[in-house]
Amino acid sequence: MEVLQSQDAERILEAALLCAPHPMPVREMRALFDDTVSADTVRGMLARIQAQWQGKGVMLCEVASGWRFQTRADVQVHLDRLHPEKPPKYSRATMETLAIIAYKQPVTRGDIEDIRGVTVSSNIVKQLEDRGWVEVIGHRDAPGRPALFATTKQFLDDLGLASLSQLPTLEGLPVGQALLPGLEDEPLADAALDTSSAKDASEAAEADALPALDAPHAPHAPDSAPHAP
Repeated sequence: MEVLQSQDAERILEAALLCAPHPMPVREMRALFDDTVSADTVRGMLARIQAQWQGKGVMLCEVASGWRFQTRADVQVHLDRLHPEKPPKYSRATMETLAIIAYKQPVTRGDIEDIRGVTVSSNIVKQLEDRGWVEVIGHRDAPGRPALFATTKQFLDDLGLASLSQLPTLEGLPVGQALLPGLEDEPLADAALDTSSAKDASEAAEADALPALDAPHAPHAPDSAPHAP
C-alpha cells in the first residue's frame, strides 16, 4: 500500500473525484484503498491535488457533504452559453422566508410570520423543502408542537460552502444591503447547526432570480466517463 500512498494513490483519488456524481466524503475516499489509508493521509492528498489544479478552469473544493471538482466562476459564465437555460425563479416572499431560516434557524412558521409581518403560505415552505434547501429538524416544546425549520447540507452544497464558519456576519454584508425587518444586528446562527449561506440568501431576497444559489457545475457529466477538463 506504500506505493498507493504516493503518486498512484493521488491519481486514483483524483479520478474518483472527477467521476463522482456527488461530493465525496473522506470515509468514501478511504474505501478506495480498502480503509488502509488514514483520514489524515487522504486530507493530505486532497491538499496536494488542490494545489495541482490551481489556476485551471476547475478546482477541487470542500462543501458540506464532501469534496468535489467544480468549475470556477469566471469560466462558468462562458460554459453557460452552451446551455443557455434560465435558472428557476423564486418570489420575493420565498426568498425572504429562506433568508429568515438561514439567519435565525431553527425557526417555526410563526417565527417567520412574526419577522415578515404576513402569513407564510404552505406552498412557500413546500417549495423550499422540495428544492432540498430546508427541512424539519424537530418540534418546539410549545402548544401545538410547531415544526422547527433549518437549512440543509444540500443548500450549503449548492452555495459551494463547507460550513457556516465560512460566512460573514451581517456586518460583513455589502454596504447598502437591505436586510429583512427583525434581522438587523442579529448574531449568525450557531455554526454547529446544519445551516447555510445567510449572505447569499439575504442578497437574493431582493431579487426574483436565483443565480447565486445555482449549484456550481462539475467538469463532467455524472453518468459519463471521466473527461480531461
